[in-house]
Formats: sequence, C-alpha cells, structure tokens
Amino acid sequence: MEEMQGAYADCGCGRKTDRYTSFDGIDCAGNARRVMALIERNLPEAGPDRSFWEYFMAKRQPRSGPVPDDLFLVHSYINQIRELFESRADGEALRLLTQVEEECC
Repeated sequence: MEEMQGAYADCGCGRKTDRYTSFDGIDCAGNARRVMALIERNLPEAGPDRSFWEYFMAKRQPRSGPVPDDLFLVHSYINQIRELFESRADGEALRLLTQVEEECC
C-alpha cells in the first residue's frame, strides 16, 4: 500500500489531498513560492497599498534574525494577500492561495 501512495503523489491524476491524513504529496513550500511570485506579479498595480507590500517583501530578506520561509509569510498575511489578488481580479492567484490555505495553513 505504501508503494502505491508514492506512485499517486506524482501521477498528475488529480488525487485529492488531505492534510489531516498526511502532508504526503502536498508541495506546500513550492506552492508558497508560487504565491510569492504571483504577489510580485501583482505589485506594480498595488496602488496606495504599495508601501505595505514593500514592507512585506522586505521581510523575505530581513536585516537581522532568521529568514522566514515563504509558507510562514503566506500564512501570516493570508488576508492581505487575498485582498491584493481580489483587487486585481487575479483568479489564478486566488485559486492557488485557497489551495495553500486549505492544504498547508
């Protein structure tokens, strides 16, 4: 059975994941990186919230202390990220953010 589960993880078959059963097959770090790339894509039109997003992006490379991973940042600021994607009507980004929230946060 264990051997079959590994085969499904990379099958591309759309197998539903369940974080409460196992994080096996869920690429939380990779999906969080993709969310961060979508944030960067939407930044040019951030408008009056631009200063918040500059602050947010600077948190990825702090001057001191540990560097937070992208999943931590997405989890910590999920509502602001959702608001950005909604304001830009970025359906692709909203779908991925919802997936990360449901599977990883």
